[in-house]
Amino acid sequence: MRLVMRTRTKALAAVGGVLLAAAGCGLTSGSPMVDDVKPGIVGQGKPLEGADLTVTSKEFTEQLILGAIMGIAFQAAGADVLDRTGIQGSIGAREAVKGGDADAMYEYTGTAWITYLGNSDPIPDAHQQWEAVKKADAKNGVSWLPPASLNNTYALAMNESNFKKYGTKTLSDVAALSKSDPKAVTLCVEGEFANRADGLPGMQKKYGMKLPTGNITQMDTGIIYTQAQKGSCTYGEVFTTDGRIKAMNLTTMADDKHFFPIYNAAPEINSKTLKKHPEIAEVLAPITKKLNNKVAQELNAKVDVDGQDPHGVALDWMVEEGFVKE
Repeated sequence: MRLVMRTRTKALAAVGGVLLAAAGCGLTSGSPMVDDVKPGIVGQGKPLEGADLTVTSKEFTEQLILGAIMGIAFQAAGADVLDRTGIQGSIGAREAVKGGDADAMYEYTGTAWITYLGNSDPIPDAHQQWEAVKKADAKNGVSWLPPASLNNTYALAMNESNFKKYGTKTLSDVAALSKSDPKAVTLCVEGEFANRADGLPGMQKKYGMKLPTGNITQMDTGIIYTQAQKGSCTYGEVFTTDGRIKAMNLTTMADDKHFFPIYNAAPEINSKTLKKHPEIAEVLAPITKKLNNKVAQELNAKVDVDGQDPHGVALDWMVEEGFVKE
């Protein structure tokens, strides 16, 4: 039964993705989640019995997993769930929740504060950042539940050989190396990071770096990890929850001056939906509490390194942790 359900879910998700691509940001289509799950730690008493809920997410691996985790939890609690995960870009999924085309997703506090709410300066304290987002977004009809410790932010990473050679552990160490040995600090970065104020330009300013243009190579995100592993560049721009960091034995540099925004994942719920179904908060609380960078790296690696299906990875984790039963 488990294999049949897993295959069917994957097929439905694929169909839903095609329909969503055609529909754009309007979210006029989707696929029902059909996992045969029962309450475990979450969902006791079926508090969402009779609810019709739509979950959404962005299109990258971690978001697909988090969207599936949320949908599986809602199913275990008795809800009928429509899967509209995998929306291209940040804005589409966000607007779906805000406008009521979707009910819930896992979103990042830093993304909301800077991209959606238009602030230029991140708040360095994680709880205060979440509190500020929660307060500001309330007037947009969006409610934020308590965040996970999972923090999917930027970092620079290097391979084992270069780590042994240069011994840098922090971005301040990298800045010092760039002055003592300018040729040693070469970067592989994606185009967006190279030009964002909360990316390379701001990082160089914060840490007093002045890297020559020739020391910086722009490339697609996935290639960065490979090039950093090969040592083609000393440091590669990575995301702290990416499973390839551990799989490729890369070492990340600590952001010791706390420059990069905090991107804690937290449930973002349409306020009308939460008012109608306040039980959502109780259903998601223990799951969100369990999500941290180590968990995220392991789950992401199963997709990006091992080639597993995101929904299947999410379901396996939910069962293994006892959140739901099959």
